[in-house]
Amino acid sequence: MALSYKARRRWSLVILLVGLPLYIVAAVTVVNMLPRPSILLELLIYVALGIVWALPFKFIFKGVGQADPDQTDES
Repeated sequence: MALSYKARRRWSLVILLVGLPLYIVAAVTVVNMLPRPSILLELLIYVALGIVWALPFKFIFKGVGQADPDQTDES
């Protein structure tokens, strides 16, 4: 079942405003539990985690910044 444009837009806001801060806190907590790696390895871990969080939500974010394709142009 495909989500409508409005539903994808709403879910993207929820993910960005609620999910992303929770993910950041979880990622920092998990990395802090590990012994301190070198600065470059730690940077690589954070960059990888910064990319990985968005992959499951790719279909939700796709096209959200564009105009609503279902809206009729009443000019």
